[in-house]
Amino acid sequence: MSAVDFWLKNSPAAKQFEASEELERAEARFGLNRRDFMQITATVVAAMGLPSTAMGAVANAMTQSKRPSVIWLQFQECTGCTESLLRSEHPTLDKLILDLISLDYHETLAAAAGHQAEAARLQAMADNKGKYILVVEGAIPMKDNGIYCKIGGKTAIDLARECAADAAAVIAIGSCSSWGGMPSTSPNPTGASSLATALGKPVVTIPGCPPNPYNFLSTVVHFLTFGALPELDAKGRPKFAYGRLIHENCERRAHFDAGRFATQFGDEGHRAGHCLYKLGCKGPETWANCPTILFGDCGPGAWPVGTGHPCIGCTEQGIGFQKPIHALAELKTVTPPTQFARPGEPQGQGVTASTAGVAAVLGGLAVGAGIKLANNLGKKDEAPGSDSHNAK
Repeated sequence: MSAVDFWLKNSPAAKQFEASEELERAEARFGLNRRDFMQITATVVAAMGLPSTAMGAVANAMTQSKRPSVIWLQFQECTGCTESLLRSEHPTLDKLILDLISLDYHETLAAAAGHQAEAARLQAMADNKGKYILVVEGAIPMKDNGIYCKIGGKTAIDLARECAADAAAVIAIGSCSSWGGMPSTSPNPTGASSLATALGKPVVTIPGCPPNPYNFLSTVVHFLTFGALPELDAKGRPKFAYGRLIHENCERRAHFDAGRFATQFGDEGHRAGHCLYKLGCKGPETWANCPTILFGDCGPGAWPVGTGHPCIGCTEQGIGFQKPIHALAELKTVTPPTQFARPGEPQGQGVTASTAGVAAVLGGLAVGAGIKLANNLGKKDEAPGSDSHNAK
């Protein structure tokens, strides 16, 4: 039984919600059964860090509020952010998102094309001036006045600024729009930049490659429920989704604390589920809720580390697509216990048996135990050409 299912079964607030009118309206509006809607609502409430008593208010906003107009622009990107919304494994999440918002312009999903599509965008902006939500997917090329990306004869820079001028909220979705992402990697010939850089002002950022659809859904629901965007961190990310390090909630964290690390893909530690820090996992320096909210609603372990690959830090500026995948992460808040080998232990000569014996005596340990501990401490690094290296 999942945590959400357990809560729905045992919480008084959930039982009260189950008998509410919101569920009847949800069935009529979204075509969802009561159980599915309760699960999605509970997930959104939990993701936003709200108390269980907020389920009624959130559900009421989802079922009664007028759908906000959304203008969705796409620039230097792979369409992965759109795909993450539309190809979610949950059978109702994509439908729920599209029923919560009025997607009045989206280049990938629009039935219209050319002049008709641009006319629809302008009409939606005029009809909803000051009330629509602008969502931008993809980086914006700034070099040479933005000539490397044009839509309808206008550069991405001009389109972004035009659409942002009268928007009630501006959201950068995905790492490309949030930081520059893959298009901005060196040598960055087009000058690919973030949406905030192009606009010259802060925006809401929902990074990830791709971003988790629940983070976008929860941000929209917060806007519908409270008439305002959620609390943001210094980089414009919703704190409910990006307020904690991935490392803090990782299912492999206990192995990190115990000093157990996989050192090669497929080795005994890797197969046993040991920590992937030595393989370059960026969880200790990446802020996101991946290990708690997962992807695709397909059960435990449905996220990169859960499937055996190190986190690449895709939600973090200056790490994803910038730092080598297998480079060691910077430990922000925690380090392994001192009695175990350091995560990035340098290689070299190692501790001698005599040194271990002295350490054992001083520590009141048996000699054998001292040698075993000393072996865990790794080896001393010596550069080629040093005196001790030449004496070998």
